[in-house]
Amino acid sequence: MRQGSDLKNLLSDMIGIATSKERLRQKLQVSLYRNAIYLIISNAISALLGFVFWMLAARLYPAADVGKASAAISAMMLLSLLATLGLDYAIIRFLPNANRAANTMVNSCLTIAGLASIIVAFIFIGGLRFWSPGLLFLREEPIYLSSFVIFTAVLTLYAIVSRVFIAARRAAFNLAQILSNQLIEIALIIPFAAFFASFGIFAAWGLSEFAALMIAILLLLPRIQAGYRPSVAIDRNAVSKMVQFSLSNYIAALLGYAPTYILPLMVVNLVGAEDNAFFYIAWAIASVLFSIPVGTSLSLFADSSHDTNMLHQNFQRSLKLTFLILIPAVALIFLIGAKILHLFGGGYSEHATKLLWILGLSALPLGINSIYFSLKRVGKKMKGVIYLSAFITVVTLVLSWFLMPRIGILGTGVAWLSSQTVVSLVIIFLQLRSSRRELPQ
Repeated sequence: MRQGSDLKNLLSDMIGIATSKERLRQKLQVSLYRNAIYLIISNAISALLGFVFWMLAARLYPAADVGKASAAISAMMLLSLLATLGLDYAIIRFLPNANRAANTMVNSCLTIAGLASIIVAFIFIGGLRFWSPGLLFLREEPIYLSSFVIFTAVLTLYAIVSRVFIAARRAAFNLAQILSNQLIEIALIIPFAAFFASFGIFAAWGLSEFAALMIAILLLLPRIQAGYRPSVAIDRNAVSKMVQFSLSNYIAALLGYAPTYILPLMVVNLVGAEDNAFFYIAWAIASVLFSIPVGTSLSLFADSSHDTNMLHQNFQRSLKLTFLILIPAVALIFLIGAKILHLFGGGYSEHATKLLWILGLSALPLGINSIYFSLKRVGKKMKGVIYLSAFITVVTLVLSWFLMPRIGILGTGVAWLSSQTVVSLVIIFLQLRSSRRELPQ
């Protein structure tokens, strides 16, 4: 009876929020909702302005230069993910209760992640002939070599600082950071086209990250961390309690992002480069939908880390907000997805529309999964998150490998939707069983 009542209340509340301006205004006074909205808007703007940047790059630079720069940027993004060491999640969980050690904790995380990023960048460059011969130009051109190492560190620090804003429940600063980054990026790529080849794209992208990082550290961070001054520091007391949590989140994050980085390589090898272009654009558009539950789950994680007694209530609030936005967004993809793809060319609309529909549907179970994972992160119960993340990754990659030779890039969408759906059903079962245990006997 309780589950039916909870579901009825959930649907009633969602309808009330959607149809009443006053109810909506009241909900936005709640920090969980407010910060989730900021994060969702930030991700949407990042995706939109990112498309503008790459469209300009495609028009201003030869295709070969775009290919070189995009490959180098993708490599930096992967190395940055490796270099965060899970500290980006740990700082959300531990910073709210750090009190006087907060500034030391922030600087320690920045120092450790920064050093790790430099190490992994040099290791990557040293082994280019082995794992990525196509990027050997990074090692052969000094300006690329030095910039690659510096920008990898900048990107890593940028990620840590953005999580500090989330931990402080000041996601509006994330929006400011992203806007400054993207607008500077677009402003730089046009004049750089007159003076540089592929390095112009790379430099515009990296320098904008650096400028946004400086704005965040020097102007924004001191506004939420009283007395904050950036410095190189590693405080064992501040970091030691974060180690185990960081490691488990690091493993979960690597597993979670694996399909994003591996699927394009599989598509190229199994069905060809042209189909990979169709897949990539469809995935990029669907990622805007994915950002809705991801943003809400991060807000849930941050808000509940401040007060774990609010966890159950915040969990329900997160589900309401996610599906209130996600359901109409998915419907919109079915209505105008083909037209959006047509902006990139007729071939994209013809070959990627069905894939986009399937990926759009997958945002619904992904919403359940993302919020559940944040629920477990607050409770520091990471074993289940790791197991379920591993299941999603393994099923997605194995099923994609099996299906792509038979149905093309649709196979990736079917595999991704299937893995996310199975995990969401497991989560619903676990939550129902947990609720029954709490009922009085």
